[in-house]
Amino acid sequence: MLRLSFVTGTEPGKWFTRYRQGTDHGLREIGHDDPFALLEQGECNLALMRLPDARVDDRHHVVVLYDEAPGVAVPKESLYALSAEQLTAADLDGEIENFRWVEGASTSDLRDALRVVAANVGVAFAPKPLLKVLAKKQVTVRGVEGDPTQIALVWRRDEDSDAIQDFVGVAKGRTPRSSRSSPRTGGRRGRR
Repeated sequence: MLRLSFVTGTEPGKWFTRYRQGTDHGLREIGHDDPFALLEQGECNLALMRLPDARVDDRHHVVVLYDEAPGVAVPKESLYALSAEQLTAADLDGEIENFRWVEGASTSDLRDALRVVAANVGVAFAPKPLLKVLAKKQVTVRGVEGDPTQIALVWRRDEDSDAIQDFVGVAKGRTPRSSRSSPRTGGRRGRR
């Protein structure tokens, strides 16, 4: 049974569906703000998480899947909310910065900052997909110049398995006929 914890703001549902359809491995999904903590506690054996994260070291396998665009949460009634274009640092100069996503940042702290933004005070910077998930009606999310974050699959090297490798294959877009699929996966391979 693969136990996969995925970070808030990701939408791995399509991978879960393909994994279930393409393998006989079981799958338990665990949504969490800090999937790496669950990985280290042994509550999951694969984490879909944001990088960089200093806790990830040479004891772990890492497969980067995609980049997330940076975003900024602004009050719904602000001039920034009316802009259809990506914002720049210069656009936001002088604004109260309630939160900025950095390595080790807490999703809980971001939620608190978004409440302040919703009260029409300041802005909050974080990955745009995460802001879209957490923002309420009083907040608008806009793109902003900056460095992207990465979404990656992370697992312990000493706990590698066919189930993990098959999920990595699904997430990377490999087909069941791929030569990289594990021969012992229990994968359902159709013949033509």
